[in-house]
Amino acid sequence: MAGASSQQTAAQTAIRQPQRLEQQPPLKGLSPQSLDLKALNASYIDAGAQALVQWGLETFGDSMVMSTSFGIQSAVMLHLVTSVAPETPIIWVDTGYLPDATYHFADQLTERLNLNLKVYQSPLSPAHMEARYGRLWEKGTVEALNQYDRIRKVEPMQRALKELGAKAWLAGLRAKQTEHRNQLQPIGTQNGIYKLLPILSWHSRDIYNYLTEHELPYHPYFDDGYVTVGDWHSSRPLSADDDNERDTRFQGLKQECGLHLPQTEEEAESLNSSSL
Repeated sequence: MAGASSQQTAAQTAIRQPQRLEQQPPLKGLSPQSLDLKALNASYIDAGAQALVQWGLETFGDSMVMSTSFGIQSAVMLHLVTSVAPETPIIWVDTGYLPDATYHFADQLTERLNLNLKVYQSPLSPAHMEARYGRLWEKGTVEALNQYDRIRKVEPMQRALKELGAKAWLAGLRAKQTEHRNQLQPIGTQNGIYKLLPILSWHSRDIYNYLTEHELPYHPYFDDGYVTVGDWHSSRPLSADDDNERDTRFQGLKQECGLHLPQTEEEAESLNSSSL
């Protein structure tokens, strides 16, 4: 087909690593104003996902971490990152309410990819939380779901980033997943930490191609019709009535769990004004 040979998917670009971002010495005493994000994001347009991970490793050294949920497509980022930086600490926030299949999937990928896995949990056990606040996911309000997320997800993640001395955080967010993520750029900041999003521009076909090329598995729930999976009580298979895949999470009441949202009003305002 004419022109077909010149076209590349984002996944192929990631593998071939066509362009490197400007290398910088490992940064110490870093602040979110230390790097020129506008220039870096302009450079990243043609760099590829693997190149961004490599730049992150060269720039931040052992203060770069990654988060994972061991969700439907998590094998992509885990393989992509560890193929470049195998010692990267992988933060997994275990809410205590994950399906059995997720725990088995996590064990499978941890062994296969030899992950440097760091598991964090809320200091409040599920039973203690339910005794104190009730089954928050059954209250049917955004406020209750947000409280649940702060206890079981946000607090453990913030603690992990602090304890691991993270200056840069790799995450597998994609622009098409939520309205908030569609505003992001590959290199940004969140709560005083640089945020690197190597597959932000990837589409579902890119994910499929990468998984296929590297013979990586989907989460077992994919075969049951799930396109995203979190806690057992807040995830369901995709239906014909869903307008967006994120409608299958959080009873359709919200799109984000809070891990990837600004943590202060000032940061939210900065995000809005900069379109990052």
